[in-house]
Amino acid sequence: MSTIETFREETRAWLEANCPMSLRTPTPEGDLIWGGSQVEFSTEDQQLWFERMRDKGWFCPDWPVEYGGGGLSAAEMAVLESENRRLRCRPPQINLGIWMLGPVLLEFGTEEQKKRLLTPMTRGEVRWCQGFSEPNAGSDLANIRTSARDEGDHYVVNGSKIWTSYGDKSDWMYALVRTDNEASKHAGISLLVLDMHAEGVQAAPIDLISGKSTFCEVFFDDVKVPKENLIGPLNGGWNLAKKLLQHERSAMSKFGEFSLPTHFHLMSLIRDYMPQPETAAEIVLNARAQACAMDEQAYNLTVQRMGEEARAGQNVSGVMSIMKLVHTEQEKVKFELLLDAMGYRALGWEGDEFSDQERAITKAWLNSFAQTIAGGASEVQLNVIAKRVLELPDGKKGERR
Repeated sequence: MSTIETFREETRAWLEANCPMSLRTPTPEGDLIWGGSQVEFSTEDQQLWFERMRDKGWFCPDWPVEYGGGGLSAAEMAVLESENRRLRCRPPQINLGIWMLGPVLLEFGTEEQKKRLLTPMTRGEVRWCQGFSEPNAGSDLANIRTSARDEGDHYVVNGSKIWTSYGDKSDWMYALVRTDNEASKHAGISLLVLDMHAEGVQAAPIDLISGKSTFCEVFFDDVKVPKENLIGPLNGGWNLAKKLLQHERSAMSKFGEFSLPTHFHLMSLIRDYMPQPETAAEIVLNARAQACAMDEQAYNLTVQRMGEEARAGQNVSGVMSIMKLVHTEQEKVKFELLLDAMGYRALGWEGDEFSDQERAITKAWLNSFAQTIAGGASEVQLNVIAKRVLELPDGKKGERR
Protein backbone atom coordinates (compact mmCIF):
# COMPACT_ATOMS: atom_id res chain seq x y z
CA MET A 1 0.00 0.00 0.00
CA SER A 2 1.32 3.43 -0.94
CA THR A 3 2.19 6.03 1.67
CA ILE A 4 -0.69 8.29 0.62
CA GLU A 5 -3.19 5.42 0.83
CA THR A 6 -1.92 4.62 4.31
CA PHE A 7 -2.44 8.27 5.23
CA ARG A 8 -5.98 8.11 3.80
CA GLU A 9 -6.85 5.10 5.94
CA GLU A 10 -5.39 6.72 9.06
CA THR A 11 -7.16 10.03 8.36
CA ARG A 12 -10.49 8.31 7.73
CA ALA A 13 -10.19 6.35 10.97
CA TRP A 14 -9.23 9.46 12.95
CA LEU A 15 -12.13 11.52 11.60
CA GLU A 16 -14.59 8.68 12.22
CA ALA A 17 -13.39 8.45 15.81
CA ASN A 18 -13.19 12.16 16.57
CA CYS A 19 -15.88 14.02 14.62
CA PRO A 20 -19.17 13.72 16.56
CA MET A 21 -22.14 12.46 14.55
CA SER A 22 -24.08 15.64 15.38
CA LEU A 23 -21.47 17.65 13.49
CA ARG A 24 -21.72 15.62 10.29
CA THR A 25 -24.72 17.64 9.19
CA PRO A 26 -25.15 21.01 7.43
CA THR A 27 -24.53 23.92 9.78
CA PRO A 28 -27.68 25.77 10.96
CA GLU A 29 -27.77 29.53 10.59
CA GLY A 30 -25.79 31.23 13.33
CA ASP A 31 -24.17 27.97 14.49
CA LEU A 32 -20.71 28.52 13.07
CA ILE A 33 -17.85 28.48 15.59
CA TRP A 34 -15.61 31.52 15.35
CA GLY A 35 -12.19 31.09 16.90
CA GLY A 36 -11.05 33.89 19.18
CA SER A 37 -10.51 35.03 22.73
CA GLN A 38 -14.27 34.81 23.38
CA VAL A 39 -15.06 31.58 21.51
CA GLU A 40 -18.55 30.27 22.32
CA PHE A 41 -19.96 26.75 21.96
CA SER A 42 -23.64 25.86 21.97
CA THR A 43 -23.00 22.13 22.49
CA GLU A 44 -20.37 19.90 24.09
CA ASP A 45 -19.84 18.23 20.70
CA GLN A 46 -18.81 21.57 19.18
CA GLN A 47 -16.22 22.11 21.89
CA LEU A 48 -14.94 18.54 21.57
CA TRP A 49 -14.49 18.83 17.79
CA PHE A 50 -12.84 22.24 18.17
CA GLU A 51 -10.35 20.98 20.74
CA ARG A 52 -9.48 17.74 18.93
CA MET A 53 -8.84 19.45 15.59
CA ARG A 54 -6.85 22.19 17.37
CA ASP A 55 -4.67 19.68 19.18
CA LYS A 56 -4.16 17.70 15.97
CA GLY A 57 -2.85 20.86 14.25
CA TRP A 58 -5.63 20.63 11.68
CA PHE A 59 -7.00 24.14 12.03
CA CYS A 60 -4.17 24.82 9.56
CA PRO A 61 -3.31 21.37 8.25
CA ASP A 62 -0.82 22.47 5.58
CA TRP A 63 0.98 25.14 7.63
CA PRO A 64 4.45 24.41 9.03
CA VAL A 65 4.53 22.54 12.33
CA GLU A 66 6.76 25.20 13.90
CA TYR A 67 3.86 27.68 13.74
CA GLY A 68 1.27 25.23 15.04
CA GLY A 69 0.15 23.77 11.72
CA GLY A 70 -0.21 20.14 10.71
CA GLY A 71 2.70 20.09 8.28
CA LEU A 72 0.74 18.15 5.65
CA SER A 73 1.95 17.89 2.07
CA ALA A 74 -0.23 18.99 -0.84
CA ALA A 75 -1.24 15.37 -1.49
CA GLU A 76 -2.08 14.77 2.18
CA MET A 77 -4.07 18.01 2.31
CA ALA A 78 -6.13 16.82 -0.66
CA VAL A 79 -6.85 13.56 1.15
CA LEU A 80 -7.94 15.35 4.33
CA GLU A 81 -10.30 17.61 2.39
CA SER A 82 -11.71 14.62 0.53
CA GLU A 83 -12.35 12.67 3.74
CA ASN A 84 -13.91 15.70 5.41
CA ARG A 85 -16.30 16.02 2.46
CA ARG A 86 -17.08 12.33 2.53
CA LEU A 87 -18.13 12.47 6.18
CA ARG A 88 -19.59 15.99 5.72
CA CYS A 89 -17.73 17.17 8.82
CA ARG A 90 -18.51 20.73 9.84
CA PRO A 91 -15.58 23.15 10.05
CA PRO A 92 -14.24 23.09 13.63
CA GLN A 93 -13.85 26.87 13.51
CA ILE A 94 -14.06 29.82 11.13
CA ASN A 95 -11.16 32.26 11.25
CA LEU A 96 -10.60 35.00 8.67
CA GLY A 97 -7.03 35.31 9.84
CA ILE A 98 -6.30 31.75 8.75
CA TRP A 99 -8.04 32.09 5.42
CA MET A 100 -6.73 35.50 4.40
CA LEU A 101 -3.93 37.03 6.48
CA GLY A 102 -2.16 33.79 7.34
CA PRO A 103 -1.01 32.91 3.80
CA VAL A 104 0.30 36.46 3.33
CA LEU A 105 2.23 36.28 6.61
CA LEU A 106 3.73 32.94 5.62
CA GLU A 107 5.04 34.53 2.43
CA PHE A 108 5.96 38.06 3.54
CA GLY A 109 6.07 38.15 7.35
CA THR A 110 9.26 38.22 9.42
CA GLU A 111 10.12 35.20 11.49
CA GLU A 112 9.14 37.11 14.64
CA GLN A 113 5.75 38.03 13.11
CA LYS A 114 5.09 34.46 12.05
CA LYS A 115 5.70 33.10 15.54
CA ARG A 116 3.78 35.91 17.24
CA LEU A 117 0.76 36.04 14.92
CA LEU A 118 0.39 32.64 13.27
CA THR A 119 0.58 30.42 16.33
CA PRO A 120 -2.50 31.97 18.04
CA MET A 121 -4.41 31.46 14.75
CA THR A 122 -3.56 27.76 14.73
CA ARG A 123 -4.81 27.55 18.33
CA GLY A 124 -8.07 29.36 17.60
CA GLU A 125 -7.21 32.02 20.17
CA VAL A 126 -7.54 35.21 18.12
CA ARG A 127 -10.43 36.42 15.98
CA TRP A 128 -9.47 38.60 13.02
CA CYS A 129 -11.33 41.15 10.93
CA GLN A 130 -10.39 42.99 7.75
CA GLY A 131 -10.02 46.76 7.51
CA PHE A 132 -9.92 47.56 3.81
CA SER A 133 -13.05 49.38 2.58
CA GLU A 134 -13.81 52.95 3.63
CA PRO A 135 -16.86 55.19 3.11
CA ASN A 136 -15.27 56.66 -0.04
CA ALA A 137 -13.06 53.72 -0.96
CA GLY A 138 -15.00 50.57 -1.67
CA SER A 139 -14.41 49.20 -5.15
CA ASP A 140 -11.73 51.88 -5.60
CA LEU A 141 -9.75 50.42 -2.74
CA ALA A 142 -6.59 52.42 -3.45
CA ASN A 143 -8.50 55.60 -2.56
CA ILE A 144 -8.24 54.93 1.18
CA ARG A 145 -7.67 57.86 3.53
CA THR A 146 -7.11 56.21 6.91
CA SER A 147 -3.61 57.37 7.81
CA ALA A 148 -0.73 55.98 9.84
CA ARG A 149 1.62 58.74 10.97
CA ASP A 150 5.20 57.77 11.84
CA GLU A 151 6.00 58.67 15.45
CA GLY A 152 9.38 57.03 15.86
CA ASP A 153 8.80 53.64 17.46
CA HIS A 154 5.10 53.50 16.56
CA TYR A 155 2.45 54.72 14.13
CA VAL A 156 -0.59 56.80 15.04
CA VAL A 157 -3.66 55.71 13.06
CA ASN A 158 -6.64 57.96 12.34
CA GLY A 159 -9.63 57.42 10.09
CA SER A 160 -12.35 54.80 9.65
CA LYS A 161 -13.20 51.55 7.92
CA ILE A 162 -16.63 50.31 6.83
CA TRP A 163 -18.29 46.97 6.06
CA THR A 164 -15.92 45.34 8.53
CA SER A 165 -17.39 41.90 9.19
CA TYR A 166 -17.58 41.16 12.94
CA GLY A 167 -15.50 44.21 13.81
CA ASP A 168 -17.30 44.42 17.15
CA LYS A 169 -16.37 40.84 18.05
CA SER A 170 -12.82 40.65 16.73
CA ASP A 171 -9.56 40.74 18.66
CA TRP A 172 -7.28 41.99 15.87
CA MET A 173 -7.56 43.65 12.46
CA TYR A 174 -5.36 43.60 9.37
CA ALA A 175 -5.79 46.99 7.73
CA LEU A 176 -4.63 49.04 4.78
CA VAL A 177 -3.45 52.51 5.81
CA ARG A 178 -1.93 55.45 3.99
CA THR A 179 1.66 56.02 5.06
CA ASP A 180 2.74 58.43 2.29
CA ASN A 181 0.40 61.20 1.15
CA GLU A 182 2.86 62.43 -1.48
CA ALA A 183 3.15 59.16 -3.38
CA SER A 184 0.64 57.90 -5.96
CA LYS A 185 -2.44 56.42 -4.38
CA HIS A 186 -1.25 52.84 -4.97
CA ALA A 187 2.33 53.49 -3.84
CA GLY A 188 1.61 55.16 -0.49
CA ILE A 189 -0.25 52.28 1.18
CA SER A 190 0.99 49.92 3.91
CA LEU A 191 -0.45 46.84 5.62
CA LEU A 192 -0.71 46.99 9.42
CA VAL A 193 -2.13 44.67 12.05
CA LEU A 194 -3.66 46.29 15.10
CA ASP A 195 -5.29 45.37 18.39
CA MET A 196 -9.06 45.97 18.30
CA HIS A 197 -8.99 46.50 22.06
CA ALA A 198 -6.44 49.32 21.84
CA GLU A 199 -7.33 52.78 23.10
CA GLY A 200 -9.00 54.85 20.38
CA VAL A 201 -10.62 51.95 18.47
CA GLN A 202 -14.42 51.92 18.31
CA ALA A 203 -16.60 49.49 16.33
CA ALA A 204 -20.23 50.40 15.54
CA PRO A 205 -22.55 47.69 14.11
CA ILE A 206 -24.48 48.50 10.91
CA ASP A 207 -28.08 47.34 10.49
CA LEU A 208 -29.13 46.24 7.01
CA ILE A 209 -32.51 45.81 5.33
CA SER A 210 -32.29 42.13 6.27
CA GLY A 211 -32.05 43.08 9.96
CA LYS A 212 -29.05 42.87 12.25
CA SER A 213 -25.88 42.29 10.29
CA THR A 214 -22.29 41.22 10.80
CA PHE A 215 -21.01 44.51 9.33
CA CYS A 216 -19.49 47.33 11.36
CA GLU A 217 -17.96 50.73 10.86
CA VAL A 218 -14.70 51.02 12.79
CA PHE A 219 -13.25 54.37 13.90
CA PHE A 220 -9.62 55.09 14.79
CA ASP A 221 -8.79 58.10 16.95
CA ASP A 222 -5.03 58.46 17.54
CA VAL A 223 -4.54 54.70 17.84
CA LYS A 224 -0.93 53.75 18.63
CA VAL A 225 0.37 50.78 16.62
CA PRO A 226 3.90 49.42 17.25
CA LYS A 227 6.30 49.45 14.29
CA GLU A 228 6.68 45.67 14.48
CA ASN A 229 3.06 45.39 13.34
CA LEU A 230 3.93 46.59 9.83
CA ILE A 231 3.61 43.63 7.47
CA GLY A 232 5.96 43.67 4.50
CA PRO A 233 7.74 46.79 3.30
CA LEU A 234 6.67 50.33 4.17
CA ASN A 235 4.47 51.68 1.36
CA GLY A 236 4.37 48.19 -0.14
CA GLY A 237 0.90 47.32 1.07
CA TRP A 238 -0.84 47.40 -2.29
CA ASN A 239 0.91 44.29 -3.60
CA LEU A 240 0.16 42.49 -0.32
CA ALA A 241 -3.47 43.58 -0.53
CA LYS A 242 -3.82 42.02 -3.98
CA LYS A 243 -2.41 38.76 -2.63
CA LEU A 244 -4.75 38.86 0.35
CA LEU A 245 -7.80 39.59 -1.81
CA GLN A 246 -7.08 36.49 -3.86
CA HIS A 247 -7.40 34.45 -0.67
CA GLU A 248 -10.51 36.41 0.35
CA ARG A 249 -12.34 35.52 -2.87
CA SER A 250 -11.49 31.90 -2.36
CA ALA A 251 -12.63 32.05 1.27
CA MET A 252 -15.96 33.65 0.40
CA SER A 253 -16.86 30.60 -1.66
CA LYS A 254 -16.71 28.47 1.51
CA PHE A 255 -19.65 30.20 3.17
CA GLY A 256 -22.13 28.65 0.76
CA GLU A 257 -21.13 25.28 2.15
CA PHE A 258 -21.41 26.28 5.80
CA SER A 259 -24.75 28.09 6.09
CA LEU A 260 -28.47 27.48 5.83
CA PRO A 261 -30.34 27.08 3.59
CA THR A 262 -27.68 24.51 2.79
CA HIS A 263 -25.64 24.54 -0.36
CA PHE A 264 -26.53 20.87 -0.83
CA HIS A 265 -30.33 20.71 -0.60
CA LEU A 266 -31.79 23.23 -3.02
CA MET A 267 -34.10 20.67 -4.59
CA SER A 268 -35.30 19.31 -1.25
CA LEU A 269 -36.24 22.84 -0.20
CA ILE A 270 -38.05 23.36 -3.51
CA ARG A 271 -40.00 20.13 -2.98
CA ASP A 272 -41.01 21.23 0.51
CA TYR A 273 -43.14 23.94 -1.07
CA MET A 274 -43.85 22.36 -4.46
CA PRO A 275 -43.96 18.56 -3.97
CA GLN A 276 -45.77 17.77 -7.25
CA PRO A 277 -45.29 20.34 -10.03
CA GLU A 278 -48.52 20.38 -12.00
CA THR A 279 -49.16 23.72 -13.67
CA ALA A 280 -47.01 25.01 -16.51
CA ALA A 281 -45.54 27.66 -14.21
CA GLU A 282 -44.61 25.03 -11.58
CA ILE A 283 -43.00 22.77 -14.17
CA VAL A 284 -40.93 25.67 -15.51
CA LEU A 285 -39.90 26.65 -11.97
CA ASN A 286 -38.89 23.06 -11.21
CA ALA A 287 -36.78 22.95 -14.39
CA ARG A 288 -35.06 26.22 -13.42
CA ALA A 289 -34.31 24.80 -9.98
CA GLN A 290 -32.85 21.61 -11.50
CA ALA A 291 -30.58 23.73 -13.70
CA CYS A 292 -29.48 25.81 -10.70
CA ALA A 293 -28.70 22.64 -8.72
CA MET A 294 -26.56 21.34 -11.58
CA ASP A 295 -24.75 24.67 -11.74
CA GLU A 296 -24.02 24.40 -8.02
CA GLN A 297 -22.62 20.90 -8.45
CA ALA A 298 -20.43 22.06 -11.33
CA TYR A 299 -19.23 24.94 -9.17
CA ASN A 300 -18.29 22.60 -6.29
CA LEU A 301 -16.32 20.35 -8.64
CA THR A 302 -14.51 23.35 -10.08
CA VAL A 303 -13.59 24.54 -6.58
CA GLN A 304 -12.01 21.15 -5.95
CA ARG A 305 -10.08 21.38 -9.22
CA MET A 306 -8.90 24.91 -8.33
CA GLY A 307 -7.62 23.62 -5.00
CA GLU A 308 -5.64 20.88 -6.76
CA GLU A 309 -4.16 23.42 -9.18
CA ALA A 310 -3.16 25.72 -6.31
CA ARG A 311 -1.49 22.86 -4.46
CA ALA A 312 0.39 22.01 -7.66
CA GLY A 313 1.85 25.52 -7.66
CA GLN A 314 -0.26 26.91 -10.49
CA ASN A 315 -1.41 30.53 -10.48
CA VAL A 316 -5.14 30.50 -9.67
CA SER A 317 -5.57 34.20 -8.89
CA GLY A 318 -7.71 34.82 -11.95
CA VAL A 319 -9.73 31.68 -11.32
CA MET A 320 -10.49 32.89 -7.79
CA SER A 321 -12.14 35.99 -9.23
CA ILE A 322 -14.19 33.79 -11.54
CA MET A 323 -15.27 31.59 -8.63
CA LYS A 324 -16.21 34.55 -6.45
CA LEU A 325 -18.27 36.06 -9.27
CA VAL A 326 -20.00 32.80 -10.17
CA HIS A 327 -20.71 31.78 -6.58
CA THR A 328 -22.33 35.02 -5.44
CA GLU A 329 -24.40 35.35 -8.61
CA GLN A 330 -25.51 31.72 -8.31
CA GLU A 331 -26.53 32.27 -4.70
CA LYS A 332 -28.71 35.19 -5.73
CA VAL A 333 -30.44 33.06 -8.38
CA LYS A 334 -30.90 30.21 -5.90
CA PHE A 335 -32.68 32.31 -3.31
CA GLU A 336 -34.87 33.96 -5.92
CA LEU A 337 -35.96 30.47 -7.00
CA LEU A 338 -36.70 29.53 -3.40
CA LEU A 339 -38.80 32.64 -2.91
CA ASP A 340 -40.75 31.89 -6.09
CA ALA A 341 -41.48 28.40 -4.78
CA MET A 342 -42.41 29.59 -1.27
CA GLY A 343 -45.02 32.11 -2.42
CA TYR A 344 -46.47 34.08 0.47
CA ARG A 345 -44.30 32.08 2.89
CA ALA A 346 -41.37 34.10 1.53
CA LEU A 347 -42.83 37.17 3.22
CA GLY A 348 -41.93 35.66 6.57
CA TRP A 349 -40.01 38.01 8.79
CA GLU A 350 -41.42 37.92 12.27
CA GLY A 351 -44.25 36.04 13.92
CA ASP A 352 -45.07 32.47 14.87
CA GLU A 353 -46.88 31.77 11.59
CA PHE A 354 -43.51 31.55 9.79
CA SER A 355 -40.93 28.87 10.51
CA ASP A 356 -37.31 29.57 11.42
CA GLN A 357 -36.31 28.17 8.04
CA GLU A 358 -38.65 30.52 6.18
CA ARG A 359 -37.35 33.55 8.03
CA ALA A 360 -33.77 32.40 7.37
CA ILE A 361 -34.42 31.99 3.64
CA THR A 362 -36.00 35.45 3.34
CA LYS A 363 -33.06 37.09 5.12
CA ALA A 364 -30.58 35.06 3.08
CA TRP A 365 -32.26 36.27 -0.12
CA LEU A 366 -31.74 39.88 0.96
CA ASN A 367 -28.15 39.15 1.99
CA SER A 368 -27.44 37.49 -1.36
CA PHE A 369 -27.48 40.92 -3.01
CA ALA A 370 -24.93 42.23 -0.53
CA GLN A 371 -22.63 39.28 -1.25
CA THR A 372 -22.35 40.33 -4.91
CA ILE A 373 -20.69 43.50 -3.58
CA ALA A 374 -18.70 42.22 -0.58
CA GLY A 375 -15.17 41.09 -1.35
CA GLY A 376 -15.18 42.98 -4.64
CA ALA A 377 -18.34 43.77 -6.59
CA SER A 378 -19.30 41.58 -9.54
CA GLU A 379 -18.38 44.42 -11.89
CA VAL A 380 -14.91 44.58 -10.34
CA GLN A 381 -14.50 40.82 -10.72
CA LEU A 382 -15.42 41.10 -14.40
CA ASN A 383 -12.65 43.67 -14.85
CA VAL A 384 -10.16 41.42 -13.06
CA ILE A 385 -11.16 38.47 -15.22
CA ALA A 386 -10.87 40.55 -18.39
CA LYS A 387 -7.34 41.69 -17.50
CA ARG A 388 -5.79 38.72 -15.67
CA VAL A 389 -7.54 35.75 -17.29
CA LEU A 390 -8.46 36.90 -20.78
CA GLU A 391 -5.54 39.38 -20.92
CA LEU A 392 -7.66 41.97 -22.69
CA PRO A 393 -6.12 45.43 -23.13
CA ASP A 394 -7.40 48.44 -21.21
CA GLY A 395 -9.80 50.52 -23.27
CA LYS A 396 -8.81 54.11 -23.85
CA LYS A 397 -10.75 56.60 -21.79
CA GLY A 398 -13.97 57.50 -23.55
CA GLU A 399 -13.52 54.75 -26.15
CA ARG A 400 -16.69 52.95 -27.16
CA ARG A 401 -16.64 49.23 -27.78
